[in-house]
Amino acid sequence: MAKLNMVQAINLAFKQEMAGDPEVVVLGEDVGVDGGVFRLTDGLLEEFGSERVIDTPLAESAIIGSSIGMALAGLKPVCEMQFSGFSYLMMGQFEAYATRWRSRTQGQFNLPMVIRMPYGGGVRALEHHAESREATYAHLPGSKVVIPSGPRNARALLVAAIRDPDPVVFMEPKHSYRAFREEVPDEIEVLPIGKAQVVQEGTDLTLVGWGAMMRPALKAAAEVEKKRGAKIEIIDLQTISPLDGNTIVESVSHTGRCVVVQEAPRSFGVSSEIVARINDKAFLYLEAPVKRLTGYDVVTPYFGREKNYIPTVGRIVRGIEDTLDF
Repeated sequence: MAKLNMVQAINLAFKQEMAGDPEVVVLGEDVGVDGGVFRLTDGLLEEFGSERVIDTPLAESAIIGSSIGMALAGLKPVCEMQFSGFSYLMMGQFEAYATRWRSRTQGQFNLPMVIRMPYGGGVRALEHHAESREATYAHLPGSKVVIPSGPRNARALLVAAIRDPDPVVFMEPKHSYRAFREEVPDEIEVLPIGKAQVVQEGTDLTLVGWGAMMRPALKAAAEVEKKRGAKIEIIDLQTISPLDGNTIVESVSHTGRCVVVQEAPRSFGVSSEIVARINDKAFLYLEAPVKRLTGYDVVTPYFGREKNYIPTVGRIVRGIEDTLDF
């Protein structure tokens, strides 16, 4: 198996799905001639041609509107919002049409499309380039939200998103694009949308994360285990909506403690929903309050200051230890 970074793994998913299904098309700003701002679509134009790899104007609403029309016509569009901070410009088309199509037609018609968007901080980016707004899209009925954490599950989840009959928002943590490599099989893998992965089993505490937060979470868990001998169960959500609450509840029911790591601002986020699910289904198993380690309720700071905003290994270690000591 080749060792790929996330950029290469996503590019491989594109090539394999486009080769196997002529209805898959890619569109967005700079996705063709330039191969995408992060080079995730590099080589697709040369291999599949300009009718299937389409450079668009800088108009997010037009990109999503065109994708909706393509999907209704029988294609499987994969459109790119160049950065998640600019994706709000598509919201009228997405919320009013894409997410409602199955409901509006009483289940008679689907709308197979993927909206890709790089998201999150950690790369010293400018304003509107570092948001972590997965809760915004997860809050819309009819919208599935998927966030990979590494190269292997990025390839498998993107394949699943392209094959899904309904709209999928595929949020890519750009801090993880080239941060590390994993072995990715040559044969196509497909991971189910809506199912979390238990990365590591444990008995003393459940640690939940997603996207770029999985790397510091894993490092923090290893540090605590080495220092204190605690056995930590680690869950990678992979899908934000539909949320796999059953896996979280089952884990917390036997560990009794839980820490949730979220890059997004603290209020009204996915971590809050996870706490609510635990309170609904596993409250009597808890031996400590569920702790949230999150960003802050401010605009993501610029450049080096974002290090004080995004949860670090040290913050996660302290949160785990506080929960274990409660």
